[in-house]
Amino acid sequence: MAEVTQSPDLEQINAFIDSMGGQTGSLIPVLQKAQDTYGFLPKEVLGHIADRLNVPLADVVGVATFYSQFYLTRRGRTIIRLCDGTACHVSGAGKAIEMVQRQLAIKPGETTSDYEFTLEVVYCLGACAISPVAVVNGKVMGRATVEKVEQLLKEARQAAPGAVEMPPPETRPGAPATA
Repeated sequence: MAEVTQSPDLEQINAFIDSMGGQTGSLIPVLQKAQDTYGFLPKEVLGHIADRLNVPLADVVGVATFYSQFYLTRRGRTIIRLCDGTACHVSGAGKAIEMVQRQLAIKPGETTSDYEFTLEVVYCLGACAISPVAVVNGKVMGRATVEKVEQLLKEARQAAPGAVEMPPPETRPGAPATA
């Protein structure tokens, strides 16, 4: 595994590992700290954690890939979760999902090339009474119509540092044709 240069971020992780005092079961909190620090778990950091905790790298990677709270790839500044569970699907969630895919030119599970947006489709957020449901950076939106979700995207773009307005989806290269 490639050596990770000693950065202030890595020093924070090392200090956290040291504060754990070699306790059994410290791997998950250390992975959480690393993800909080980097926004995801770079493979070099996983190797460093394995070395520092004296745990096989396969075990560290196994835990990081088992739990859905951990991400091995960089994610966007704005995380958009759209529910497509039964109640949300019946209430029209598919239209909002299609619109977001068109506008951002990404599929569920992908991140825009500028790392501004990550789209996730989930299958229950536990808020069926207000379906369809969207969660944007932790903020829940009930009755998430296409128009409401489109407005959220617009606001998120405007809040982005140095944001530029995206052209209408039908004019972007590679955008699917609309009927």
